[in-house]
Amino acid sequence: MDNLNIGRHISGQFNEDLERVINHVMQMGGLVQKQVTDSLQAVSEADEDLAKQVLANDYQINNFEVSIDDECTRIIAKRQPAAGDLRLILAIIKTIADLERIGDEAEKIAEVATESFSKSQQDLLNSLENLGNRVASFLQATLDCFTRMDAEAAIEAHKMDSKIDKEYEALMRQLMTYMMEDPRSIPQVMSVIWSARALERIGDRCQNICEYIIYFVKGKVVRHTSPEDM
Repeated sequence: MDNLNIGRHISGQFNEDLERVINHVMQMGGLVQKQVTDSLQAVSEADEDLAKQVLANDYQINNFEVSIDDECTRIIAKRQPAAGDLRLILAIIKTIADLERIGDEAEKIAEVATESFSKSQQDLLNSLENLGNRVASFLQATLDCFTRMDAEAAIEAHKMDSKIDKEYEALMRQLMTYMMEDPRSIPQVMSVIWSARALERIGDRCQNICEYIIYFVKGKVVRHTSPEDM
C-alpha cells in the first residue's frame, strides 16, 4: 500500500480493509488478463480445449466481482469514507465492473476457437493477431497503472485506445472484402467480426479504467474529455 497513491489512516483496520480490497482487485485483474491471453492463444492455435477452459473459468471472475463489491459496500457502511477514500472505493467498484465485462469479451473470443474453420479459412483467425496483441498490451498497461494508481501513466495508456480503434476499422474493411470475394465464408467471417468487436470493447473497458484512476488521483471526472484536454 505504501507504493500506491493512497494515504495511511489512524485506523489500522481501515488500512487493512483497503489493502485487502486492492489485493483482491489485483488478483481479479491477473485472472482477467490470463483469460484474454488464453482466449487469443486458443484462437491463434485453434486450441479447442484451451477455449473450453476459458469458458469454464469465467465464473471465477464473476465471483471476484461479487465478493469485492460486497467488501466495498461493507467499508462504506462501517467506515463512512470521505474525499479521496470514497473516490478510491468508487473507482474500485467501477473498475471491477469493467474487468468483469472484459472477462465476458474474452469468453466471446474463446467461443470462436470452438467453431470449425477450414485450412483455407485459417487466415481469418490469424487476422485477429495484430489487434489482439495491441489490446493485450493495453490491458497490461492499464493494470500496471491501477497497481501504482499512477494518473500520469493512465493518461498515456488512455491514448492507446485510438490506435486500437484504427486497427479495428482496418480489420473490418479487410473482413468485409473477404466476404464479398467469397460469400461461402460469411458464417466464419461473422464469427471473426464478433471476436474483433469483443477486442475493440476490451480496449474501451481499459480506457474506462484509466479514467477511474485519474478520477481517484486527481479528483476530476475526465469522461468525454479529449486526450489533449486531459
